[in-house]
Amino acid sequence: MARLFGLIGNRADLASRALAFEAEALRVHSRGTPLGWGIGFYQGGEVLMRRRPIDDHEAVEIAKVAGDVRADVLVGHVRNATVGALRTENTHPFRYRQWLFAQTGTLPSFDAIRERLVGSVPEFLRSSIRGESDAEILFYVFLSFLHDAGRLNDAVTEPAHVRDALRSCVAVVDGMAAEVGGSASNVNLMVSNGENVFALHRGQQMGFRTFVGKGDAEQLIGDDLALRRKTPELDQMNFILLASDFDEDWSMAASSPAAQSRWKVVPDRAIVTLERGKDPHIESI
Repeated sequence: MARLFGLIGNRADLASRALAFEAEALRVHSRGTPLGWGIGFYQGGEVLMRRRPIDDHEAVEIAKVAGDVRADVLVGHVRNATVGALRTENTHPFRYRQWLFAQTGTLPSFDAIRERLVGSVPEFLRSSIRGESDAEILFYVFLSFLHDAGRLNDAVTEPAHVRDALRSCVAVVDGMAAEVGGSASNVNLMVSNGENVFALHRGQQMGFRTFVGKGDAEQLIGDDLALRRKTPELDQMNFILLASDFDEDWSMAASSPAAQSRWKVVPDRAIVTLERGKDPHIESI
């Protein structure tokens, strides 16, 4: 009962349509458990956030809560709280400057290693931690590794440096957990700097689907003649939607044949890099 997703493309006016097309895959049923959700996106050079720590609906409909979003990069999360109360400070995604971060899965032995994790973060970063969640602390451990590499303030960060920081922050958690008899982390992470979207997959099933060219654009626009007049050059459209932690009643294996043909599974223990106009880059952790 959680969800992690990211979208990158080249047509801000069609982003919400891409999410709506895969509404069934992104829908999260509460099943009697309070859920929260958040979306972070980039618009006009600014980072914008929408977060609702408690949503009383029977299902969180991502296509509806993001129905008016115009952005070419976004990171979203539906939260089934495991660490930290249902309040805004614990609602993903988390933000630091241009960076957005969200996580599903709980860090192993978190109570036992929390103080050490926080202590590993430089004071100037540590002072920005607002909530109690394990995900927010892991975000700042990730930022610490970017800082150590001299890349935290880069206007454009090379994808390799981001992947290295993701590997390092998870390795630190695993090492600390092992010292107290804990297991390795079983989490999915997603991070963006507004230029790319990155995901580390070590948790529940993750997959992606692409929207490319005029045919897919026609499907997104449908019978909306007003939108069709505003969106010329449809053959250049390109989006990639990446998501994980699907509901029990929708998975890439159990979904319809049409959905299975659209979605591709991300291998276990992988890092995914999404760049505009390129196929997803997938490599082992």
